Amino acid sequence: MAYLLLTEENNYSFEEIILTPLCGTRDYYKGIDMAKSETSVQFDGMELLHLYYQNPSIKLRNQLVEIHKGLVRKMAYKFIHQCHEPYEDLEQIGYLGLIRAIERFNPSQGYAFSSFAIPYIRGEILHFLRDRSTLVKIPRRWQEIYNEGEKIRKELTFSLGRPVKDTEIAHQLHISWQEWQECKLAVQNRMPLSLDATTINYLDYHITLGDLLPCPHTTLLQQQQEERLQLQGAMSMLDDKPRMAVELVLVKELTRKDAAQKIGASPMTVTRYLHKGIKDLIGYLQPQAESGVLSA
Repeated sequence: MAYLLLTEENNYSFEEIILTPLCGTRDYYKGIDMAKSETSVQFDGMELLHLYYQNPSIKLRNQLVEIHKGLVRKMAYKFIHQCHEPYEDLEQIGYLGLIRAIERFNPSQGYAFSSFAIPYIRGEILHFLRDRSTLVKIPRRWQEIYNEGEKIRKELTFSLGRPVKDTEIAHQLHISWQEWQECKLAVQNRMPLSLDATTINYLDYHITLGDLLPCPHTTLLQQQQEERLQLQGAMSMLDDKPRMAVELVLVKELTRKDAAQKIGASPMTVTRYLHKGIKDLIGYLQPQAESGVLSA
């Protein structure tokens, strides 16, 4: 096998001092030209970075974006297999990271622009995917089934000229109708609902989802207020002496001896008033239906 060697007559450049077979001479020189072109692009890119750092302008920035767009495409291609977002959307978001990298790059620090720009591009795409992601994670298989099912729904709706049934979609997906329903329900429930979302519209006011959801604390306070009003109503129906005995002993927590002094009776009489008052209160507060059952 013969090789080209550097001689005084051929006067090759330094890049051409490479042993290469004579049979591949044309491809060899083609590779030399490509290497020179890439080197020239890298040199022009670094020169433009210096110019942009000294005097920023939109024109220079656009030229730098065009030169380094391969970084964005490579990163977008890596993420296309990890999410369901279109490649074009990931590429557009990646360009935002590239622009931020160009605006913050300092050529005098001595490191390559690609090493500086890739974290910006990756970070911008990750932030985009994080904002687009849902709080509830569902199995990837269900996501794929749902996306394929929606595609089949559009195709059958167009071809049949009518709304497609879920059984038809499940048949095309080769899954059961129940599994298709579970996939749809999982996708629908992965996004949170706002408590401020309007559920009922009236002419003069709106009812939100938060208004319809019961609050345990508020419900307890409302129940206590209703019971207090019922008790006050039943107390007003008692005779004077039993009502006074109940208020002094149970509400104000006085001893029966002290209550007897205020009522003007003996402690034994206060006890009888108290028992009568409690019995009457139970009868007043007890629902009519329940009292009917007990009397029967």
